[in-house]
Order: sequence, then structure tokens, then C-alpha cells
Amino acid sequence: MIRYEEDIVKRIRKGLIPREIFNQIDNAFKAISLTQDLSLFDLKHMKGDEYAGRMYYRLRKGKYRAIFYIEGDDIFVIALDKREEIYRKWQ
Repeated sequence: MIRYEEDIVKRIRKGLIPREIFNQIDNAFKAISLTQDLSLFDLKHMKGDEYAGRMYYRLRKGKYRAIFYIEGDDIFVIALDKREEIYRKWQ
């Protein structure tokens, strides 16, 4: 199951994240969830961002990035924004 942070859902509803980009990213997460294959998409392990034993990853779609971690069969998306904004938040 794919779980999005409440802030991401609010930003989509307000139109701050384009629906087309969200659909592309959501479809990528659905494919990852179904196949359990992280090599299908442009993913990177984020160095130095391990917290409570979790490994964080970055998914890239155009100018947008999604930061997420996997726990069991669930994918938790904790941030979704433009490249220049998301890295400012995570520095």
C-alpha cells in the first residue's frame, strides 16, 4: 500500500503539485509495490538519511522529486515537491 503524508495530499488538492505529475509518481509507486523491483525507475538511496533503521530513497520524475521509505509491503511517501524545494527541506 502506498501512503502519502497529509501535507502532500493537501498540496495536491490546492493545486500546488500538478495532478499529471502526481499521477506519474503514483503509477511508479504502484509498479514498485507490485513488482518489488527498485531498478525500474530513476531511484537513488539517499546517503546520510537513515533514521530509526529506515533507508530513504528519492524518485525523480522531471523536475519533481519524491522522498520515501519502504516498510514491509508499504511505501511511505514523506515529501513530494520540485527539485529545488525538496532538497532545501532535506538539508
